[in-house]
Amino acid sequence: MSGERDLPRDLLERIAASLERIAPAPAAPIDWGAHPAYLWTGDAPYGLGELSALPLEHLRAIDAQKRAVCDNLSRLAKGVAAHDMLLWGARGMGKSALIRAAVNALQSEGATLALVQVDAGGFASIPQLIETLGKQPRAFVLFIDDLGFGDNDLQANLALRSLLDGGALGRPGNIAVAVTSNRRAIVQREATRPTELHERDERDNALALADRFGLTVPFHPCDQSDYIAIVRSYCEPLGLTFDEVEAQSWAIERGNRSGRTAYQFACELAGRAGLALRV
Repeated sequence: MSGERDLPRDLLERIAASLERIAPAPAAPIDWGAHPAYLWTGDAPYGLGELSALPLEHLRAIDAQKRAVCDNLSRLAKGVAAHDMLLWGARGMGKSALIRAAVNALQSEGATLALVQVDAGGFASIPQLIETLGKQPRAFVLFIDDLGFGDNDLQANLALRSLLDGGALGRPGNIAVAVTSNRRAIVQREATRPTELHERDERDNALALADRFGLTVPFHPCDQSDYIAIVRSYCEPLGLTFDEVEAQSWAIERGNRSGRTAYQFACELAGRAGLALRV
């Protein structure tokens, strides 16, 4: 005879013990009450010790957007009815920064609210995540950043629509969804007379998704005066002066005026002066 029965029992036990020693230890269960933010990849959650966020007052030229987002997240943290949110529009105008800043501000006020960022690989397992979070004595914002709506994103689109509708699992009241997108077409309903069938299908899929958000928050490019005001807000605390013509040229070279462009220009000035740009 051959095989396992030919091996002495003590040898089998030594082999089993060796395999146990080299096997990776099982991951410790995540504490959903211990961290300000989490990352969900679909395989396992990762707790983040710190939520990277700007102070709300550093987000300029978006006052109405700040009020809408903060009011809605405050409702969620208090356990009352809150909307799923779609933040859409001009790139670099603070859509993602506002979500993080609003959560951070509410946490500093003592709110039992956490952010869970869901990456592209985590869509398929969102039902398991929802089931777990629904049992926690805490509110959660599921944050999906920079979502696209092209042909390659159809499965993500459908998965997100199911999440917003609740699906068979339903959605507990302590969870809301926040999505950002640069795509104006997601909420644009004007007749565009598409020449290709797939273009019309893409628009219809985007609109079907947009309709499921209770709160849609638009972001538009800032004008010249707002752009300069944002640059100044970064430079003045460092005692930096700047040439407004150079600041405008910096934005023109990059194709847009935005909060991000203003920050990048201020970073350039701080670097020239040998200073760190702290915000």
